[in-house]
Amino acid sequence: MSKMRAIEAAVLVMRREGVDTAFGIPGAAINPLYSALQKVGGIDHVLARHVEGASHMAEGYTRTKAGNIGVCIGTSGPAGTDMVTGLYSASADSIPILCITGQAPRARMHKEDFQAVDITAIVKPVTKWATTVMEPGQVPYAFQKAFYEMRSGRPGPVLIDLPFDVQMAEIEFDIDAYQPLPLAKPSATRIQVEKALAMLDKAERPLLVAGGGIINADASELLVEFAELTGIPVIPTLMGWGTIPDDHPLMVGMVGLQTSHRYGNATMLKSDVVLGVGNRWANRHTGSIDVYTEGRTFIHVDIEPTQIGRVFTPDLGIVSDAAAALTVFIEVAREWQAAGKLKNRSAWLQDCQQRKASLQRKTHFDNVPVKPQRVYEEMNQVFGKDTCYVSTIGLSQIAGAQFLHVYKPRHWINCGQAGPLGWTIPAALGVVKADPSRKVVALSGDYDFQFMIEELAVGAQFKLPYIHVVVNNSYLGLIRQAQRGFDMDYCVQLSFDNLNAPELNGYGVDHVAVAEGLGCKALRVFEPGQIQPALRKAQELIEEFKVPVIVEIILERVTNISMGTEINAVNEFEDLALVGNDAPTAISLLD
Repeated sequence: MSKMRAIEAAVLVMRREGVDTAFGIPGAAINPLYSALQKVGGIDHVLARHVEGASHMAEGYTRTKAGNIGVCIGTSGPAGTDMVTGLYSASADSIPILCITGQAPRARMHKEDFQAVDITAIVKPVTKWATTVMEPGQVPYAFQKAFYEMRSGRPGPVLIDLPFDVQMAEIEFDIDAYQPLPLAKPSATRIQVEKALAMLDKAERPLLVAGGGIINADASELLVEFAELTGIPVIPTLMGWGTIPDDHPLMVGMVGLQTSHRYGNATMLKSDVVLGVGNRWANRHTGSIDVYTEGRTFIHVDIEPTQIGRVFTPDLGIVSDAAAALTVFIEVAREWQAAGKLKNRSAWLQDCQQRKASLQRKTHFDNVPVKPQRVYEEMNQVFGKDTCYVSTIGLSQIAGAQFLHVYKPRHWINCGQAGPLGWTIPAALGVVKADPSRKVVALSGDYDFQFMIEELAVGAQFKLPYIHVVVNNSYLGLIRQAQRGFDMDYCVQLSFDNLNAPELNGYGVDHVAVAEGLGCKALRVFEPGQIQPALRKAQELIEEFKVPVIVEIILERVTNISMGTEINAVNEFEDLALVGNDAPTAISLLD
């Protein structure tokens, strides 16, 4: 046995559990952990500029690779409360991150000591598990339980709160005797899968809805294999985008009120039996349940039992990890194929592909100021199939999901349910830290970009290069569009005459100057023909300087992006594509 400080044992456990990177900010109550990180070694640390930023970096880190656990560290009091948004974001999207906070000494916790707050009570609604460790000997086993909770069942974030004196106390601990706990994940049975396949076999127009649980389970290849075996077309959700490549014949579009394709919604409305795997039936995917479910039979596979029937009751529910379920689905489907029991789906697929080719939105506009649709067209021209996009919320993200293309799992990294402004920069930095070889392109509107702009300094300091496309209309664009229903345009304008940057012509904040002041490179574009050269120049700059490079594109002030209140009632505010030149980078378009 070895005698050591409890906090040193915690670092050893994290290393044994696979942690090699942490994001955070030191403070008095968490300095013992930082001393242990320095003494033990083996865990790299990225110094954030805001503790919320550290939590989003941890999210980006986790979302990049299967098995990753992002770690964020903060001191007592406001550091923990600053991380609540990151914990909420991770919880909502089933993302495991480990949040570690310092705490006042045990004897001072109830005395309203400086920065002593009951952080575990605050975060319990947005964590899978949260604890304040009150005995030094429990520290290594609290971390053991944390990794078990994060990885078992539905993944999610945890928080461990460590009083100062607990961290400093000496304990006996032998890391050589430590083993991670075996994980608990439910698995579909053969009988369940046979019943589901029988329902699909009776269908004339079946669909697979592929959710983010497939990506969490690292099961995208299994999903594609099952779709190819059965010939059933696939509708990915926003969180499942990339599970099947956009140009795969069986990928027939996304469905939803905002982040959707016209052909995806039309195909969903034509379907008769739907198998959802690893999805939540989120309201911005479904719209009203009456419209979404009318005339259709549903099978729902999800790792979390309480998700089955939460939004609507499926005709068949199966509690299972996505990878485990798809393994059995493939096994049974192969047997049925060999026995000639699988239907030929070519006519239904051809019908879906016809919609995919004909129901496109126009992107090729030559307007000055630039229309946002043109930005995504140019991004499609410049960025290849290996590009990883990072975005969070707003008209920029909605339009990006309508017009960009994703070809690989974990190459659309998006905060789905929570949608906190400011998420994009720190999340992108977390992605680059997790995979320095990845070609990362972030997408923000001007307000999302401003929310945590200070984190660009982290990218400059730690050499975390990526391209950040900022579409600037100097508006809270999504909220302005929503205010149309109230016949107002109130408190959403970000424009003003910047006395230090008259060339902006009233567009307010000089993002180029701010980005350069934080140690990054930045370019500004005013016309459509300048977009592609700027994006290519940005690619050169990140190779040369190894820092984030911002490409700001000045948009027309008011653009309404396609969206609606029902999947059968999406408003198309702009011209639709009629010929190939209207949408030259669409996946397919009939002339």
